[in-house]
Formats: sequence, structure tokens, C-alpha cells
Amino acid sequence: MDVWGFAYDSEASESVTLVVAELAANAVRHGRVRGRDFRVRLVLRDDEDFVRVEVADGRTERRPVPQEPSDEGGRGLLIVAALAEKWGTDLCLGGTYKVVWAEVRVPGRWRR
Repeated sequence: MDVWGFAYDSEASESVTLVVAELAANAVRHGRVRGRDFRVRLVLRDDEDFVRVEVADGRTERRPVPQEPSDEGGRGLLIVAALAEKWGTDLCLGGTYKVVWAEVRVPGRWRR
């Protein structure tokens, strides 16, 4: 985010960081397939005020579903939904992996 001109302590940077952390944690906990890693990608298009966070994993049969929070968890997707304009999942490459994505608004006025 800093490379794109968003200060480390800006609201935009902190929101994107939190979304990445939650989606990556879900990929580790729920999307792990033996011998395969997960991938994180951030995309910022010059003509848009969104950063798209993409986390890919190999567990295609398990799609994220928001749940009621408990002592064991269930807050991650609620946090993602609160911070992102929208989020969802896509199957890719013939169904060999899925991507969980979220689009976080980062208005240009937050840039340095």
C-alpha cells in the first residue's frame, strides 16, 4: 500500500491489511490442501478507488460462509464484509483452485 502512496497508518492501508489478514487466515485454516500453498494478490487500478484483495487456495469444495461469531471464531468474514464494498468467491483454472476476493474502497484523498 505504501508503494501505491497510501501511508502505513492511513485508514485505507489499515483496512486493506485487515482484510488480507482475515482472508489469508481463512485460507490457512479452511482452504489448505496438502502440498499446495495459497496465494495473495492485491490489485489497484488507476481509474478506480478500490483495492481488490484476492486470496487463492486449493480447497474448491469449501466456499466461505458467514457464521454467527462464537468463542472459537466466526468473526473474520463479518470483518471483511464490514470493511469491503463487496466480496465473493470465484472458481479458477478448471476448478483447481478458488479465489476469495474483496474490494476495499480507498478514495484518492487518502493518498499522500
